[in-house]
Amino acid sequence: MREQLYSLVHDMYLRGIGYREAPRQFQKAFVLTVLEDKRLNQVRTAKVLCMHRNSLNRLIRELDIDIDLLRVSRRRPSRTVRPLLSRSKAKSA
Repeated sequence: MREQLYSLVHDMYLRGIGYREAPRQFQKAFVLTVLEDKRLNQVRTAKVLCMHRNSLNRLIRELDIDIDLLRVSRRRPSRTVRPLLSRSKAKSA
């Protein structure tokens, strides 16, 4: 784990991320990872992070995380976009 941490720090340094920006980038990656693991459920994410849901919402705003953009990419296609073939098979079965 220590080697992975040093590798991460080295990558951040090479990308030009400054000392003051590094904790913010780490927080953002950490929060995004937990959000994705909890399927964007903010209540469950807040519990894992040991914080109140309102504090999580404030942190999401401060870190410029766009939850709506994440939700759109995770949604399944609407019924009008799904193939019509699968619907006709379902009706005949």
